[in-house]
Amino acid sequence: MPVDVIETVYREHLHAVYGFFSYSVGRDTAEDLTAATFERIVRSWNRFDPARSSEQTWIFAIARNVLIDHLRRQRHRNGPSLDEHPEIVDSIVSAQDPLAQAVSVEGVKAWLSQLRPREREVVALRYCADLSVAEIAQCMDTTPANVHQICSRALRRLRETVDPATGQPQQQLARESA
Repeated sequence: MPVDVIETVYREHLHAVYGFFSYSVGRDTAEDLTAATFERIVRSWNRFDPARSSEQTWIFAIARNVLIDHLRRQRHRNGPSLDEHPEIVDSIVSAQDPLAQAVSVEGVKAWLSQLRPREREVVALRYCADLSVAEIAQCMDTTPANVHQICSRALRRLRETVDPATGQPQQQLARESA
C-alpha cells in the first residue's frame, strides 16, 4: 500500500473510526482500537475489492471486527464513554428527531447506556460514523431492513423512556423496556 494512499485513508476516516469506538469504550481504548484498525487496513489493503463494497464500508467492517475481538478478550461490555466526547452527544442530539433535540446530554448518556449492544453499535455507525443504512447492513452482514428496524427500535426506546417535561429518562420505564 503506497504511503500517500495510507495517509489519505487515514486522514479521511480517522475521526469517524475513532468516534465509532468511543461509543463503546473509553478514550485510551478507543485510541488503541483505532490504531489496530488502521494497522489491519494496511495489512489487508490488497484484499479490498471496490466491486464488493465501498472503501468506507470495508473500513468499518474491519473496525467492527476489531471491536468484537476486543470485547471477546475483555469478556464484558463497557457502556459508552461520552463524558470526554461531547461532540458525539451533539451528533445524536442534532438528529432529525425533534424529541432527540430536546434531550439533555445526561439524558442521552443514560439512554445509550440502556441500549442493547447491537442497538448501540447501529446508533454509533449511523450517527457518529455517518454511514448509510445500506453501508451499515453490509458492514454488519445483515439486511438494510434489519438495520432500519434496529435503529428505529433504539430511537423508539428513547421516545418511550424520556419524560417530555424534563427531557430526562424515566428510569423506571427505561429499565422495563430494556
